[in-house]
Amino acid sequence: MTKTAMITICGRPNVGKSTLTNALVGEKIAIVSPKPQTTRSRITAIVSHGDTQFVLLDTPGFHKPRTRLGDYMVNVVRESVADVDCVLLLVEPIPSVGPQEEALIERLRQAKVPTLLVINKIDTVDKAGLLEVMAVYAAAFDFDAILPVSAKTGDGLDELLAELEKYAAEGPHLFPDDMITDQPERQICAELVREKLLRCLDREIPHGTAVEVTKFSERENGIVDLEVTIFCEKESHKGIIIGKKGAMLKKIGELARHDIEDFLGTKVNLQTWVKVRENWRDSMASLRNFGYSDQS
Repeated sequence: MTKTAMITICGRPNVGKSTLTNALVGEKIAIVSPKPQTTRSRITAIVSHGDTQFVLLDTPGFHKPRTRLGDYMVNVVRESVADVDCVLLLVEPIPSVGPQEEALIERLRQAKVPTLLVINKIDTVDKAGLLEVMAVYAAAFDFDAILPVSAKTGDGLDELLAELEKYAAEGPHLFPDDMITDQPERQICAELVREKLLRCLDREIPHGTAVEVTKFSERENGIVDLEVTIFCEKESHKGIIIGKKGAMLKKIGELARHDIEDFLGTKVNLQTWVKVRENWRDSMASLRNFGYSDQS
């Protein structure tokens, strides 16, 4: 008897949504970085747990948008908490409900969807502090369950999956059992390059970048030829991304190639270019071109 559950993971930026998604899947399919707003689109991850298939929707961090790209990201979150079997509100172990959490709780109240509070990063707090966080959130909303976890160490993840079993309904699996995400390989490769931009560059620059795979082909010997264009918003940013004598772009490329080879399971010949496309985050044509549109 097979069962399936659709689960949305939501929360403000940097609470560990993508880290939790990767931990539950057991493989890296969502990029992570210490910078906020790393995830831009909804990522579908598939987790097999016995006869149950969990379809996880990893959403962008809920924030106050300043660009059309930001508007798109926030709309993704709002739409993703409707028509699912359960929502996980992921929070940090801080004993106060922030404005982003308040806004999400109000949206969840309207959606009338079963909601679990998942307190992440419990490896950073003692038991007394954790109990205080649980009490504060229990007073703010009638959660179906409150579960403390550490996506980083794996603590509490078995208990979380056991709790999610309650929301699975009998029926056929929505995806093949060996599938872990519906993202095309090209998209994951582009995201892995963007992750390295976020990790290697400072301040606003990486948030103004988009990555497009222009070539993805496999040779007879299995080596993949990958050509990638990095778009940025200013000529001065292009110089910083390339670096002195190309050193920064080389570093980004080497780090990305290593992760892409791990993901694809083969050697990769990665070529990168940098181009300027001014104010692309406020251009609907550019957003559509990079896949950040409501049709995606």
